[in-house]
Amino acid sequence: MSKKKGLLIVISGPSGVGKKTVLTPLMNNKSLNLAYSISMTTRPKRFDEVHGKDYFFLTKKEFEQQIKEGNLLEWAIYVDNYYGTPKDYVNNLRKEGKNVLLEIEPQGALLIMDYAKKHNDHRFLTVFVAPQSLEHLKSRLLKRATESEEKILKRIKQAEWELTLTNKYDYTIVNGDNPSDATKKLKDILLKKINENVD
Repeated sequence: MSKKKGLLIVISGPSGVGKKTVLTPLMNNKSLNLAYSISMTTRPKRFDEVHGKDYFFLTKKEFEQQIKEGNLLEWAIYVDNYYGTPKDYVNNLRKEGKNVLLEIEPQGALLIMDYAKKHNDHRFLTVFVAPQSLEHLKSRLLKRATESEEKILKRIKQAEWELTLTNKYDYTIVNGDNPSDATKKLKDILLKKINENVD
């Protein structure tokens, strides 16, 4: 019997909403058989990062060649650097039966939704992780204290726009005061989709 093709799972939501916190406990869950998709980027490698583990680090010229050759599922420019999802890397993992998780910005998520529709891909799931409220998100970002208030306000503005897109996703999960509730909801959604019978 041939292996069932793995799911393509897109998780997105505003910056600071706690996507990693919700996802991390599920990564080693055997019943979910998840693989994390590694993105390509042109931003400089940080001292503790490993090429091929954290990101695939490319030069601007190399990245533009990848775009030209149509090797990316989606790509975008953030703060003067390119970021994108390598098509072959994701497709090969799915052929092995792995359920591939992409944690990407809504901008990229919309492009992947188009790609899946165009290719009539039913092994595809989108989940939006939302904050309890914008106030709640703002206080989380301020508590993180990694950026200036001006930058945080920009992120809030971006989040306002991103929250208008929730109806485009299959599911929306609210990450409130107890992230393990959101993790449990996500696990249930994934199991339901993974076990779906699709020809």
